[in-house]
Amino acid sequence: MMRASWRDHAYHAVLWLVALVFFAPIAWIILSSFKTADQILATPPVLLFRPTLDNYVQLFARDSFLHQLFNSLFLSVSAVLIAVAVSFLAAFSFSRFKPAGTDFLMFLLLSIRMLPGSAAILPVYLMYVGFGWKDTYAGMILFYAMFSIPFSVWILKGFIDGVSPRFDETGRVNGASWLRIIARTILPQVMPGVIAALIFNFIFVWNEFLFNYIIGGLQTSNVPVALSTGLYSSGGVDWTFISALTTVYLVPPVLVVYLFQRYLLVGMTFGTVRGEV
Repeated sequence: MMRASWRDHAYHAVLWLVALVFFAPIAWIILSSFKTADQILATPPVLLFRPTLDNYVQLFARDSFLHQLFNSLFLSVSAVLIAVAVSFLAAFSFSRFKPAGTDFLMFLLLSIRMLPGSAAILPVYLMYVGFGWKDTYAGMILFYAMFSIPFSVWILKGFIDGVSPRFDETGRVNGASWLRIIARTILPQVMPGVIAALIFNFIFVWNEFLFNYIIGGLQTSNVPVALSTGLYSSGGVDWTFISALTTVYLVPPVLVVYLFQRYLLVGMTFGTVRGEV
């Protein structure tokens, strides 16, 4: 028993060590956001200093920052909600009705995510310019939803497959419509999968830079674009701006992951819900 306890302590110590190593760059960025430019660039590094909020005051004083932060939130939330709603219905259809070529269709959906963004940017740009969708909220939301749907379908189909079809049969025998069965029977049981899909896709859209930079514009630019365009100031890298912006930018995804971490773990393991009636 003592030997097992020693192993547990050693195992936990290693886990803490790995976690701290991976968290160290994030902690350094957060600390740097409260330093002056001279303190950030000092050699050796300054560990004891008087914190300042000037970096955040200057950040929020920028005319475009709040607009870009709003764009990141609006585009992420809107696109992800649309993508998960469409994906849930598609996953339900694949799981329950099994149309001809389901396996091949699922492969085609997943293959969309295998394509690197740099390979797709030119045709997407030409299409958006041709349709007049460039630098429009509707165009950006449509694009992000399109890219989020394939992965969501794969996650949600796995969860729905784990729900016994007998729930559907019972509902149909009692006169329930398919919409009512989905809303009252299937959705509550696969809610962990839905939330996991929301989180995964939120993080993807939140961090997306390339397509927003190319097919977006001043109206729809997000925070990653702001970070790229504001990287240099007065002939050098503006580390105070980078550290403050990065710290603010970390808050929403960290809160989302913290609040729904148990669902995220289920989604990462592609867990399913089993049930019989």
